[in-house]
Amino acid sequence: MTLTMYGIKNCDTIKKARRWLEEQGVAYQFHDYRADGLNEGQLRGFVEQLGWQPLLNTRGTTWRKLDEAERNACDNADAAIALMLAQPAIIKRPLLDDGRGHALLGFSADGYQQFISEVSA
Repeated sequence: MTLTMYGIKNCDTIKKARRWLEEQGVAYQFHDYRADGLNEGQLRGFVEQLGWQPLLNTRGTTWRKLDEAERNACDNADAAIALMLAQPAIIKRPLLDDGRGHALLGFSADGYQQFISEVSA
């Protein structure tokens, strides 16, 4: 099993999640949306697994910087995917993926522990 963490390297939550994985000795690869990009196929796969609403970070500064018309237009999966591809910082993070159809969004030590136990069983 190869875990991949998707996110942006300077995000505080990403830093916490990466530190936790390293302290637990869990091997993973890091995929930076900004540096490594994200293709539409990958993003559609995550939307199918998790839904577009949970993936769209409406609490962050990227969302707040959008004008009202842009926020209002983001009311379906295709619009959300287009926005997330154009502005990857608007994707909620971290996203931990096992490469076999299981993904976890966000970070908590308990959530990671449970996820890793389930996907490595």
